[in-house]
Amino acid sequence: MDHEFWLDKWQRNEIGFHLDEVNSSLVVAWPQLGVESGRILVPLCGKSIDMLWLLHQGLDVVGIELSPLALEALRTTIADHLGWEFIRTERDGVVVYEHDRVLLIEGDLFAVKPETCGEITAVYDRAAMVALPAAMRDRYREQILALSKSAPQLLITLDYDQSVAGGPPFAVSDAEVRKALERHFTIRCQDERELIDQEPRFKAKGLTSFVQRTYLLTPLA
Repeated sequence: MDHEFWLDKWQRNEIGFHLDEVNSSLVVAWPQLGVESGRILVPLCGKSIDMLWLLHQGLDVVGIELSPLALEALRTTIADHLGWEFIRTERDGVVVYEHDRVLLIEGDLFAVKPETCGEITAVYDRAAMVALPAAMRDRYREQILALSKSAPQLLITLDYDQSVAGGPPFAVSDAEVRKALERHFTIRCQDERELIDQEPRFKAKGLTSFVQRTYLLTPLA
């Protein structure tokens, strides 16, 4: 998958992955992560209003997004709700939009440097890992570890039979999460739920199961 794929999705407004409300799994699971302050990294943030929810909890946020359209929509949402203005600059080869408590980075996630993000307290991944095919996910996980210095993570995945239907979003199994991350984290599946009845598009393709899992990842001592 290249940049043009996702830029085209946003240009065509083919963004079925976007939610118009705060993700309920975030609201339920976040308190259990034990992170009450600091800077939260949200990779491939799109225009998610989850960012606004995190801000309302008193947290600072760092969002990384490839699409200028998505990032503009997110800036507008934050500005409308909180009355904040952003300063546009270039830093370490990427465009950034800043406010005292928000840093929005426009560009390729893999090109972002740790010094651009600053010190990260935790990571919230709702739609990033599942947006990438299997061949890219190891590189993605290593980049997130580098940007966050293995900070705690709230990770939400989707799992289904990819021989019946393809992504994105792509299937990420429980076994993959544990094998890839057990060297760095204590892994707890906080919630597992069947969503097939809420996903008519995938059900129409012949799937009988579409499972969402929510993980709390705590760094190993």
